[in-house]
Amino acid sequence: MTAHGVSRHAPAVSGARFAARPPHGAVEIDLRGQIVVPGLINAHEHLQVNCVPPLPGGVVFPNSYAWIDAFQAHFEHPGVKAALAVPKAIRLRHGALKNLLAGTTCVVHHDPWHDVLDAHDFPVWLLRNHGWSYALGGPAYGPPVQQSYAATPPDRPWIIHLAEGSDATARGELDALDALGCLGANSVLVHAVGLGEEGMARVVARGAAVVWCPASNRNLLGTTLDPRALVAAGRLALGSDSRLSGARDLLDEMCGVRERDELPAAALLGTVTTDAARIFGLATHGTLDEGACADFMVVVDRGAAASALEGVRRADLRAVVRGGLPRIADPDLAHWFDAAGIDTVAVTLDGRPKLVDARLADPAVMALEAGFERSGKVH
Repeated sequence: MTAHGVSRHAPAVSGARFAARPPHGAVEIDLRGQIVVPGLINAHEHLQVNCVPPLPGGVVFPNSYAWIDAFQAHFEHPGVKAALAVPKAIRLRHGALKNLLAGTTCVVHHDPWHDVLDAHDFPVWLLRNHGWSYALGGPAYGPPVQQSYAATPPDRPWIIHLAEGSDATARGELDALDALGCLGANSVLVHAVGLGEEGMARVVARGAAVVWCPASNRNLLGTTLDPRALVAAGRLALGSDSRLSGARDLLDEMCGVRERDELPAAALLGTVTTDAARIFGLATHGTLDEGACADFMVVVDRGAAASALEGVRRADLRAVVRGGLPRIADPDLAHWFDAAGIDTVAVTLDGRPKLVDARLADPAVMALEAGFERSGKVH
């Protein structure tokens, strides 16, 4: 094991967990020249709207409530109507597939639960047994704030969109949340652009945390928060948000952060692995440690462990493994699927040939994902 939670050695896996040593008869995969990175945790998603066309660009909103109001007319757009006509179960699977293709194996979904999320073959793990509310203002949606917070055990995260904007409305929301008695050590504030230095210091002092979605913030609000104080305190996780407002996927979000030099590579990796796991109580995710879920991705070793994902896009991933099983990989790793008894489909991902677990190749789901196309039969 190297620093920063990555490894230059193939991990030992027993069933769906990492093990201290390979079990008898385990399949050996040669990963020389590769780096193994824990499966990523996406700290904020709305899985069911990733196929919905966003608002036309160029408009900057003072807060999320103004954006929500502007979107009401957008519901009449033919493309939006067509997207929302797709059954929700398929759209939820599509959102999960989008994440898995980019090495994200665990997702925090910020919306009401749906039966399909409990399906045994759902593509990603999901945060469970947590509390949430949508926001302090705007349309009534989701559980009421105070009741939801009070009903959430103190050792489980409680999540809310907060201070999503740069105006007085957004800046006043931390005080309002605190006045309601809902700012505690398990509070997780999504976006939080309007906190300012004093607000971020209060969040850290209370043991609360923030989910940062910089692409979504810039697209809607024209600005984002300075993440350095929060990440230094271990109170920051990174989320991609949905494509309705955010980045294509979590890898693209990470690439943007590094291109703007907003966080060092090691700190950034923590926001999608160890820090995110601690904030959300996901002890078996975001790590390669013995006993954890055997979720990881394989990338070419370019020298610096902490920078293993720097500049990496989803098609660059050599393999994505969830629950100890390969889900998508380069064609030269076909023997890995064969050894696991997994049927595969030949596909292209952003123009590059891949093999994917046949259970992920549902045509209705694939039709929603640009750049992910079937190119061969089931093997």
